[in-house]
Amino acid sequence: MNIATKIVTTLLLGSALLSGQTLVTVNGTAISQADVDTALMNATQGRFNEVPVEKQAEFRKQVLQQLVAKELVYGDAEKTGILKSKEFKDEYKKVQERVKKELAIQVWQKKELDKVKVSDKELKSYYDKNKEEFDEKESVHARHILVKEESEANAIIGELKSLKGSVLKDKFIELAKSKSTGPSGPKGGDLGYFTQGQMVPEFNDEVFSMKVGTVTPSAVKTQFGYHVIYLEDKKAKAVRAFTEVKSFIEERLKMEKFKTIMKTKMEALQKTATIK
Repeated sequence: MNIATKIVTTLLLGSALLSGQTLVTVNGTAISQADVDTALMNATQGRFNEVPVEKQAEFRKQVLQQLVAKELVYGDAEKTGILKSKEFKDEYKKVQERVKKELAIQVWQKKELDKVKVSDKELKSYYDKNKEEFDEKESVHARHILVKEESEANAIIGELKSLKGSVLKDKFIELAKSKSTGPSGPKGGDLGYFTQGQMVPEFNDEVFSMKVGTVTPSAVKTQFGYHVIYLEDKKAKAVRAFTEVKSFIEERLKMEKFKTIMKTKMEALQKTATIK
């Protein structure tokens, strides 16, 4: 099996692979799922999950190919004596010094941050004074079937009209997978939870007026086509409980205290330093 074929084969396994499992070996060096995941998170600044689902597989393939290419180039560099050259050694020494300084700063900052403590009283006080920060807007969990023609949407509604409960939901998912032209079709039309204003106005107004477990009585027209909507769940507006947001508040207050402490610390260090 050549490398290109092996890459495609491993990608087809997708998330079923364990993070430590080897995807491909290049001249004896293993590249694991964890290596690919780390590279993906770095490339997207930790937001790989926000990449559209339909593009994730291709993105993974590209990253794996890049990691393979790096190993090939590094291997050739070793063979051709690059690692023993004066140019490499000089540049490597500069990188080591730079990394040494940056790492020392990071470890120092972490030790200083770990010293910062926030009491439960401070946490509760912040929560009580800033509850509006923890408001959860009304949200809905919906599915939809997107088609081009109004007649097709109405035909789907007619097929669902007499159904109720789990039978209705199961049939809707089935039809979404076979008929929907939208990207959520393969997932049974699932749009997940969303709040007011996240969808286009026509879709938004309709879905927030629906009852849970029902389908739109007529096709909903938007700039994308005609929608048949199924409302799976609805959550009323609420304030998140203190226990839910406690850790978030703690991190925020710790950082605020840390900034104040660092300001004082830097002023003290400057007074004892020789700066010309």
